[in-house]
Amino acid sequence: MGIGLSVAVPAATAKPDLETAKKQFAKYEHLAEQASERYNDAQVKLQTTQTKLTALNADLARQEKVVAAMRQQVATMVVDQYQGDALSTTSQVVLSSNPDAFLDNLNAVSAYNSQRGQVMKEFSNELDRLNLRKAAVQDEAKRLQTLQDTMAAQKKDLDEKAAKAKSVLDDLEAKARAQILSGGWTGDVPNVDASGRAAAAVRFAMAQVGKAYVYGAAGPNAYDCSGLTMRAWGAAGVGLPHSSSAQQGSGTRVSESELQPGDLVFYYSPVSHVGMYIGNGLIVNALNPGAGVRVSPLHSMPYSGAVRPG
Repeated sequence: MGIGLSVAVPAATAKPDLETAKKQFAKYEHLAEQASERYNDAQVKLQTTQTKLTALNADLARQEKVVAAMRQQVATMVVDQYQGDALSTTSQVVLSSNPDAFLDNLNAVSAYNSQRGQVMKEFSNELDRLNLRKAAVQDEAKRLQTLQDTMAAQKKDLDEKAAKAKSVLDDLEAKARAQILSGGWTGDVPNVDASGRAAAAVRFAMAQVGKAYVYGAAGPNAYDCSGLTMRAWGAAGVGLPHSSSAQQGSGTRVSESELQPGDLVFYYSPVSHVGMYIGNGLIVNALNPGAGVRVSPLHSMPYSGAVRPG
């Protein structure tokens, strides 16, 4: 008699309904942008740290030259002053390539005069300065490595969150995807009334509408949120860091009732998104990888404040 085997076949995974998909997509997009802006902020700090390390290394090199010159001066003086039995000790002084060993050997030579004592004191002071500079370089190099390790972890986190957001969209029909990616604004792009530097910034930002959103990008063909606002105000002659949280400290704070075209508007707490106000309750912003650079309602995301650059 045969034995019948029944195999359970898992049902196809049901596609999420539109409202659930919207919430899932918004969640992962927000997490990805948070990771992206943390990465941008770390990039700003990295550039500062690299600049500082370069300056410290240059300072160290100058001090090494000072110490080398003084070492030669002291060695020459000792050779000139000491003859006979003292010469063997002097040889140790002259031949020592290590500055600390050189100083120890120099101290071992007896009966130096007051002039030589002053030179030794100056040499010791310069050597202390050299060691301080070496320690500063080592500390800054460690700080740089720690920051680079942190950035690598943030980039991995960003990629994971972005992949999850994409997977939500991949499970939707084309019409539903388009609705989620609309950014909440389907009207015409308005004319913006602005003046001065703000006008130049707004013109630049509006000219990017329709371009792609790419994490970490700052033009000319793609932007992330802070990359767009940085380049826009850069076109107006105002330098901004490539970080939404850092940009929040790069201008005069304004209330929502005082908003003018060109003002930077920030979202979430802690801040992880920035757009540019263009009037009529609208902003232009690099919204997300699906939507790109587009116009959105001012309150399409949790509003957290605004500043006026320039």
